[in-house]
Amino acid sequence: MTRIFDDPAEFADDQLAGFLDLYADRVRGVHGGVVTHRGEQPQVAVVIGGGSGHYPAFCGTVGPGLATGAVVGNIFTSPSAAQAYSVGKAADQGRGVIFSFGNYAGDNINFGIAAERLRAEGIDARLVVVTDDIASADAEDERRGIAGDFTVFKVMGAAAARGLGIDEVERLGRAANGATRTLGVAFSGCTMPGEDDPLFSVPEGHLGLGLGIHGEPGIRDVPMLPARELAELLVDEVRKSAPAGAGTRVGTILNGLGTTKYEELFLLWGHMAPRLREAGLEIVDPEVGELVTSLDMGGCSLTLMWLDDELDPLWRADAYTPAYRKAAAPLAALRGPTDDELAEADAVVTAPEASEGGRRLAGTVRAVLAAVETTIREHEHELGRIDAVAGDGDHGRGMLKGITAATARVAVVSDGGAEPGGGWLLQQAGQAWAERAGGTSGVLWGAALEAFGRHLGDTAESFTASDVAAGVREFATTIEALGGARLGDKTLLDSLLPFADELERRVAGGEQLAPAWSAAAHIATATAQRTAELRPRIGRARPLADKSVGTPDAGAISMGLVVTAVGPVLEECT
Repeated sequence: MTRIFDDPAEFADDQLAGFLDLYADRVRGVHGGVVTHRGEQPQVAVVIGGGSGHYPAFCGTVGPGLATGAVVGNIFTSPSAAQAYSVGKAADQGRGVIFSFGNYAGDNINFGIAAERLRAEGIDARLVVVTDDIASADAEDERRGIAGDFTVFKVMGAAAARGLGIDEVERLGRAANGATRTLGVAFSGCTMPGEDDPLFSVPEGHLGLGLGIHGEPGIRDVPMLPARELAELLVDEVRKSAPAGAGTRVGTILNGLGTTKYEELFLLWGHMAPRLREAGLEIVDPEVGELVTSLDMGGCSLTLMWLDDELDPLWRADAYTPAYRKAAAPLAALRGPTDDELAEADAVVTAPEASEGGRRLAGTVRAVLAAVETTIREHEHELGRIDAVAGDGDHGRGMLKGITAATARVAVVSDGGAEPGGGWLLQQAGQAWAERAGGTSGVLWGAALEAFGRHLGDTAESFTASDVAAGVREFATTIEALGGARLGDKTLLDSLLPFADELERRVAGGEQLAPAWSAAAHIATATAQRTAELRPRIGRARPLADKSVGTPDAGAISMGLVVTAVGPVLEECT
């Protein structure tokens, strides 16, 4: 259990502050994460990232010979696109940026958006996605990224340090990913700061085979094994998945997940090493310890990267970071980025001219956001409990971070003396939600609120029920397009789309907005509960489809709660 914290919601930011003070001689904090001090020669920036709770990944491996920067999200939650963009821009040394991260929906979306923003500014930005977890899927491009993140980061960092161009660094990163395989086991679940219970538990006398690093349980529970048999299981299963044409040299990581002691790992390695050698493999620079953790999870994983003449020297190359050192790189030649290099223009938020109708709508928007915040705060822990059944348990906290950021942004711009319109306020709320919440739901809610606000605009003298229903449709369409899910995939769309359909039907029939909305909210709540019958076909829950059956989707439940909370506000304001 994580016991040292002030406000659990601020745990990720608070721990990063301590980290930055401790390692100020080699890294510097920027908005959204950290960057390394620079050497004399510019190089391709390798920017890694993901949620907090995985130390030394990600910021612990920033430094000479490894990553140039790290984007730091909330616990087990992908960073926002704004954070990734900020770190990428700060890390860029004029030779381009490569973002690298594990294969999770939120990371793919947010880092992808950040790369597009950098490219729009003339900065060459690429993505290298890590897909090493053999338990999560058969197809390589569908696999999660777990401890194999490190081998890919290490190869690209070493290649960049040698002065190679961005095409070569990207190619070698993809080669490292294609050569890397990982399998993990869990002995106990991890507990989020401020929570009393772990995200999952392993039955007594068993282990969870095929865990995820975001607090996801194993794919299946199997009886606990003695150390020798556990070593054989991990070695043999990872070897079976060797890439076509694999050689005999392997870079090796036996990784602890958080509370498995080093002595236990040493004991396990004592069985693994001869098993690997007996299989005809040459072990190259093995790493035994904690490199990619999951808070206080009990467990371990084995990673093999099959080496060739290109990958071998990069795996062996020197590196010097807060948590990983192959040799002490000289610090004298390093310098931190200057204030001018890191300066970001303060965003000047100016509300556009709004009609009287737009200003009246703004009052409704403020009341709606306040009601939603109250509802999400009341249901935060329940949403997290539902999400933890087949996910990472962060949905309640992520939703609360999103809505509190939205209400705070609206309050700031509303107190600035301007009289903003409701459409513009919704766009501001969406931007704040996406930046603060991060993760898949964060970027989806943020983009959808922005689309809703753009549709409504601020110039109409009045806003009809049809205008609002069409805005809801824009909200839903944006989530469909960005998230790639469909009705029946066990996502928030299974609540949202029936809600939008019912609202449109009633409004088209002449019903007033408030009663039409409340009736549609009943449909949303009912369809959200019926997602318990579905099997997830997308996102983190997909590998745990069997465990998910019987529990409704957290995103669908939160959508039902939100639209239900809005109903009474509309009755008062319309």
